[in-house]
Amino acid sequence: MHELVAMQASNLMDFKMNLPKVQDPALRGLYSEAIQGMQQNLSELLPFYSKAPVPPKPPVRDMPPADLTPFFSGHLLGFAKSAVRNYAIAITETATPALRDTFQRQLLRAIQLHGKVFYFMLERGYYPAYNLQQLLGNDVKMAQKAMSM
Repeated sequence: MHELVAMQASNLMDFKMNLPKVQDPALRGLYSEAIQGMQQNLSELLPFYSKAPVPPKPPVRDMPPADLTPFFSGHLLGFAKSAVRNYAIAITETATPALRDTFQRQLLRAIQLHGKVFYFMLERGYYPAYNLQQLLGNDVKMAQKAMSM
């Protein structure tokens, strides 16, 4: 659940920030539909957080509101995680050995990037992966912020 909430909250913020830049009316409509869908999804998922074994509480760290480093790094982490999954799937569906080797090299680079971004976030307190209470609290806070934008 954490992965789905974090991914959707991050993308919701990104889509909302970029919606004004989308000029094509049809694409703008698709962005709006995606935004509404993610808001609905988050509204449905957030109540489950109160049923977690540890009640969520606000994160300990305070940041200036203008600092988007946690958002940017989380978005990059989500990209790297998706890239790892997509390369793993692509490897299983590739018919040519040369392309498979290329995908494997690229998968390793995606794994390395994921590790670097994960530790960047962990060291700065942006991703408290080993503190369930803080992790869930951050999820709730980010989802609520994304929905209120």
